[in-house]
Amino acid sequence: MARPILWIVIPCYNEEQVLPITAPLFREKLRELTEAGKISENSRVLFVNDGSSDRTWDLIRDMAEKDEHFIGICQSRNRGHQNAVLAGLMEAKDRCDITISIDCDGQDDINAMDRMVDAYLEGAEIVYGVRARRDKDTFFKRFTAEGFYKLMKTLGAEVVFNHADYRLISARVLQHLADFEEVNIFLRGMVPLVGFSSTTVSYDRAGRLAGKSHYPLKKMVALAFNGITSLSVKPITLITTAGIGFSLIGLILMIWAVVRAILGQTVAGWASTICIICLLGGIQLISLGILGQYIGKTYLETKRRPRYIISARTWEKEERRYLEDNTN
Repeated sequence: MARPILWIVIPCYNEEQVLPITAPLFREKLRELTEAGKISENSRVLFVNDGSSDRTWDLIRDMAEKDEHFIGICQSRNRGHQNAVLAGLMEAKDRCDITISIDCDGQDDINAMDRMVDAYLEGAEIVYGVRARRDKDTFFKRFTAEGFYKLMKTLGAEVVFNHADYRLISARVLQHLADFEEVNIFLRGMVPLVGFSSTTVSYDRAGRLAGKSHYPLKKMVALAFNGITSLSVKPITLITTAGIGFSLIGLILMIWAVVRAILGQTVAGWASTICIICLLGGIQLISLGILGQYIGKTYLETKRRPRYIISARTWEKEERRYLEDNTN
């Protein structure tokens, strides 16, 4: 059996501080896997520059010129982490046998790649990297993160608990993932929908090796909400159920009020009336907001805008030179 070609896909956004530290680690891991006979010598490290405003793209181009195992693509503008990962995967799907997506910050254990590749060689088409524990997270981060995964499961979305975007995917799976054409991307939920044999590999997560996180609470909340509304319509079902429940309660209260009025037992109740109006008004606004999110997503999907646009590739010069040489 021929050794598989591996592309390590790494999204980068303003990573000029951490890239010089982690890039050699990825290159060394590629060398170790090659020398162990697990992957082909034609394997590569693919950096995806997500419209960085610092020197990230310059660093990627410099590394690509010095070492053929480093390659990179640059997006025309910043389009977000999920789109950057997807761009790299789609770029790799026709050029390799397996991909491993991992963040650039060095927090995910690079050595877990060995077990991922072993699982693939044993027959798994998808291998999810799963955090073994969250003891280094703050209580708030741990509570919200674990609560998110539990909420996703409750709402009917198929996600792997404590899994982010550190995973191995075979080219066979990527060919089918390419058929998912939605603009609102949430890979943690999309990949399980493709199917095929899968397994998990647990690892411990460390702190960033340099620089600062580009994923504050605001972005994490937005990602969570996007994941829920992209993968499940259960919130709409819950709204309908709540609407029916409150309608029944309102009907009972209306009958009670009519009976009290007939018996002449009505009492002024300004406070209770205001409380009920505020409660129902708040519920209605929240419901309209959730419905608006779904309508907005439908609007964006119908436009069919590109999910990413690649403005440059590090190997374009070599391809042009090759074509010129063969043409002349």
